[in-house]
Amino acid sequence: MTIIGIIVSLQFIIIAAYLLFKKYHPQAVLMICGLMMVGIGMLMNFSVPELSESTGSSFFDLFRRIQESMVGRLSGVGLMIMAIGGFVAYMKHIGASEALVYISMQPLSVMKKYPYLASILVIPIGQLLFICTPSATGLGLLLVASIYPVLVGLGVSRLSAVSVISACTIFDMGPASANTARAAELIGKSNVAYFIEDQLPITIPATIVLMIIYYFSNKYFDKKDKAEKEEVKKEDFKLSAPLIYAILPILPLILLIIFSRFIELFPDNPIILDTTTAIFISVTVAFVFELIRRRKAQEVFASLKIFWEGMGKVFATVITLIVAAEIFSTGLISLGFIDGLVDVSTHLGLGAIGIGILIAVIIFLASMLMGSGNASFFSFGPLVPDIATKLGVKAADMILPMQLASSMGRATSPIAGIIVAISEIAGVSAFDLAKRNLIPLIIGLIFILVYHSISI
Repeated sequence: MTIIGIIVSLQFIIIAAYLLFKKYHPQAVLMICGLMMVGIGMLMNFSVPELSESTGSSFFDLFRRIQESMVGRLSGVGLMIMAIGGFVAYMKHIGASEALVYISMQPLSVMKKYPYLASILVIPIGQLLFICTPSATGLGLLLVASIYPVLVGLGVSRLSAVSVISACTIFDMGPASANTARAAELIGKSNVAYFIEDQLPITIPATIVLMIIYYFSNKYFDKKDKAEKEEVKKEDFKLSAPLIYAILPILPLILLIIFSRFIELFPDNPIILDTTTAIFISVTVAFVFELIRRRKAQEVFASLKIFWEGMGKVFATVITLIVAAEIFSTGLISLGFIDGLVDVSTHLGLGAIGIGILIAVIIFLASMLMGSGNASFFSFGPLVPDIATKLGVKAADMILPMQLASSMGRATSPIAGIIVAISEIAGVSAFDLAKRNLIPLIIGLIFILVYHSISI
């Protein structure tokens, strides 16, 4: 029965990956495949995860799972992710994101004699910005508008310039990331603790490695392809807000670090903020900034609509995707995929590290096919706690490389939103950009898997 379950599970995984590659609606694909797997598991008498409250009918219980998953997501991590989405939309609306990017990128313009060095310095700066404004496509477009003309003007090819811009979003990390929120929830940690204790120790050396690889890779391919250098006149990066607004996008991060268990300002009566609360505080501060700046109360009050609409947009995209992916993972569990994967891997002598590497590679490839880091990680991430329990290891040790692999795979996908958007504006092929990212990110993934395996 175990072999049959694995075979059926793999068939559904292949079908789902194919449909997602063909740009079928991901929520529908994952939800329908998941429900079908659960149904097959029931018919074949597999050990299907139980509901907290059954309807009394096995058929109706299939749809009860959707309701329970939706309620669970909205009451916890779902609300936090929605708040983050609304905050990002509001920061963009009032011009705070542009102000932050403008200030962060100014030092690069002085490095005219070292164009490729200037280009790789964009990566760590951009990653810091990505932590504060966790929208890959949004940040990519801002960087194309602000720093792309500077890099090209310094003597870097258009393809090299957009490749380092896309590299700014290869690690979904930080308290405001949806993938971070989901991973932290799965291993029972806070976003800040997961970010500081798990993500930073591995992403800092990985970023240094990637900077070196991008430096030599872009220089080599520009020379090999005889890429034409062109002078692009930098149009004024028009700011719609005062530079003081640059503090607003990073305010939630500042609050979360200051009011956390890492920095106890009031030891006798510690103040600990969660991400959702920090977001609402930051929105209120931004609202006050806007009142002082515009002095038009009715207009500023109306602008908060952007925040609520941003929350709604995230619900329609990310939260529903999490629910659909949870149903999909439940389907895999129902068919005994986890037990089978553990058994097969154990017989092959892979162990916990081997299984972790295998799933990380699968997620990387899935992200490349789907063009979405969220879809791949949300599909396989929920399986990790059960696998870790069966193998007797910590879930955090297994989930970290998988979570990072999901966003790395996205940057090598010619159908990913950020790759399509920035390549179109820069006038380069999305396939060429994905290929340019492929070698650095494969080497980067190998480094992360080896480094993480040694350190745990």
